[in-house]
Amino acid sequence: MHLFRLDASVRTAGSVSRALADTAEQAWLAEHPGAAVTRRDLGLHPLPSDAWPALARRQFDPSAPEHPDAAALVQELGDELLAADAYVFAVPLYNWGVPAHVKTWFDLLGMHQGLRTGEESHIAGRPAVLAMSRGGGYGPGAPKEGWDHNAPYLKRILADVYKLDLHVAEAELTLADVNPAMAPLRGLAAESLRTGHESAAAHGLRVAEMVRA
Repeated sequence: MHLFRLDASVRTAGSVSRALADTAEQAWLAEHPGAAVTRRDLGLHPLPSDAWPALARRQFDPSAPEHPDAAALVQELGDELLAADAYVFAVPLYNWGVPAHVKTWFDLLGMHQGLRTGEESHIAGRPAVLAMSRGGGYGPGAPKEGWDHNAPYLKRILADVYKLDLHVAEAELTLADVNPAMAPLRGLAAESLRTGHESAAAHGLRVAEMVRA
């Protein structure tokens, strides 16, 4: 059994998305002790931002310089996903959207020849846990309802483009404990965090059972 885990938080200590992913991973490992886990930490080790433009430019202009290192990186990233039986993706909301280093990862994956053929995904149906965190509140009725442009994008790409069997665990209001203006929301924040970890544990177990089956 082989699990792939992606982390995107620029924080280590105190990162809620990492903590939710830890919970999901622990549930997975409880069912598959000793299973291989491949880790890709974009928060600590971001991919080169010039890799995708260099490769894309080459597609339109054959006279543009070749970038073998970028091409090798694309192969490595795609092969990591192809080799895994299941996935855990931990992605926080940054500046109301997808973290730039996560978008770079997706852009490079899109150039891998083995992940997709036309509309066919070669990892379709494989189970995945998506762990997301949001510092504020973006649900129905919140002042910033509709400002979360991270979750819709991630779900669209992972579930609809790559056709993974996606299970979502999320927590919001994660800045309530450190932002005095959010003090009245700390009870809601604690509840959101609790249910987020419950979902992560349940999804990690479910994903492990699906792979075993």
